[in-house]
Amino acid sequence: MEHVTALELAARLGDPSRLRPLLLDVRENWEFATCSIEGSTLIPMNTIPARIEELDEDVEIVCICHHGARSMAVAAFLERNGFGKVTNLTGGIHAWAVQVDPAMSKY
Repeated sequence: MEHVTALELAARLGDPSRLRPLLLDVRENWEFATCSIEGSTLIPMNTIPARIEELDEDVEIVCICHHGARSMAVAAFLERNGFGKVTNLTGGIHAWAVQVDPAMSKY
């Protein structure tokens, strides 16, 4: 599994020459409603096994949670299930709010 910082992810998302990864937010609905990275897809962690067919094994996936622990567990689960392009956002949405988008709500 790869890891990416909030600043590195922001640079990737801002690069028009790169394919945009699937931003897989694995937090709960209320957390996602509080704040999220634009264009993220919400699939709460506990629903991933039942919804894994919704994900494309050939697309780069960046897993996101609050601080990075849940998303790292989901990234590892995806890798064990045949997904080869999985990245974890180190520090999670909190790091994004602090380093990239200071106007974003924090919790």
